[in-house]
Amino acid sequence: MAAPAICPLCGNATRAFCEDRARRYFECPGCGLVSADPASQLSPEDERAIYDLHRNDPADARYRAFLARLAHPLLAKLAPGMRGLDFGCGPGPVLSIMLREAGMAMADYDPCYAPDAALLDAQYDFVTCTEVVEHFRDPLVGWTQLASLVRPGGWLGVMTQLAPELPANFLRWRYRDDRTHVSFHRLATFDWLAVRFGFALEQVESQAFLLRKQG
Repeated sequence: MAAPAICPLCGNATRAFCEDRARRYFECPGCGLVSADPASQLSPEDERAIYDLHRNDPADARYRAFLARLAHPLLAKLAPGMRGLDFGCGPGPVLSIMLREAGMAMADYDPCYAPDAALLDAQYDFVTCTEVVEHFRDPLVGWTQLASLVRPGGWLGVMTQLAPELPANFLRWRYRDDRTHVSFHRLATFDWLAVRFGFALEQVESQAFLLRKQG
């Protein structure tokens, strides 16, 4: 199977990685990103229909515990009253609620559910982005936007599962089954991103990352 000419994140040539019944996947030897074949991407309407099925309940203790894997280490870096943005908050911005409860001033942005573009013209003390980057169809554009939202010295908190290194393990990975997931990151990808955008990287949990903007 022929690979796309370039990686959608770093621009290096990609190579064939694996394929399943629905999609082909390509691996970048430069930044480590695994990307789904763009020809297999869902239409915006079909993608939105899947998002509409999500039920993120602020009263769900298990979901709060999941988000706490990022929220708690992030809060240890912050002071009460700091201004944050939850980027890709979805239809139920539970993380924002948790951070407000901890004394933070929060704004919520989502291209589908809270599309206030004016929020993207500011910079914040911290930005959270949970279960979002795997949806980036153009990850370079998405990450460039995320980086621009964080003030120098501020924090970017990201949650996403790391892609397995071996094709056989990738094909058994349930995270891949969600057709709205098209950009699969590895630790090498986060290392590349930190250098590219001037962040210091800290992995605080298996799928939670804190990046502090230098300068």
